[in-house]
Amino acid sequence: MSKHIHIILSLVVLFLFNCKSAKTISANNEANYKLSTRQLIKENAKQEAAFNTLQSRLKITYIQKGKTQTHTVSFRAKKDEALWINATFSVIRALVTPEKVSFYNKLDNTYFDGNYKYLSDLLGTELDFDKVQNLLIGEALYNLKGTDYKASVDHKSYILQPKKQRELFEIFFLLDPSHFKVKSQQISQPKSFRHLQIDYVSHQEVDKQILPENIKVIAVEANKETIIGLEFKNVSLNEDLRFPFKIPSGFKAIEL
Repeated sequence: MSKHIHIILSLVVLFLFNCKSAKTISANNEANYKLSTRQLIKENAKQEAAFNTLQSRLKITYIQKGKTQTHTVSFRAKKDEALWINATFSVIRALVTPEKVSFYNKLDNTYFDGNYKYLSDLLGTELDFDKVQNLLIGEALYNLKGTDYKASVDHKSYILQPKKQRELFEIFFLLDPSHFKVKSQQISQPKSFRHLQIDYVSHQEVDKQILPENIKVIAVEANKETIIGLEFKNVSLNEDLRFPFKIPSGFKAIEL
């Protein structure tokens, strides 16, 4: 697989949203030890991102084996329906929907049109459209309402974790006490020597929406570490957007 395709697949895993006229949100508030687990989950739900479409410039930094590459792409999203990226001169274009992941690369005339297995393998945890979207807009990968959680406070963050962790992996969510958005989410698979950590380094507010501004993703498997940084700029919400995607004729399919 060419390095360009590896990069674009990494990008596809991590699309995201920002906001027009955004301002960075400071988070200096102390956590209130008196809030119950139910109250924390309720406050987090109140801050769930609500928009129809989003577009932004997305700067991606990709680090693996000591080598760093940086790319800036156009990003568009239609909530719950599509995630779309386009590199300069449409050299690389990708479209992710609830049904599949698709992309093509004009640098080597190849394309991929298939399921989420590669993205899941890349980050070491099972992914689908909802999880990818939630990762990017700063929502919990797993439904906080559907599991029995317990809460604690440490280092100015609320910590939520299932009262009974799953057999194959452990989940931890850190909530910011300033606005109750997810500050970090971590999934560990000790038996497989895998760990996924998504840190929301900063948030921004646009059109009364609190969305990530900078995200750092760390995926570890055995002695292999991949770090992906995302920075979202010039974001606008709820505009009429198109999501053009057509695989050019004559391109060769990639089998992953």
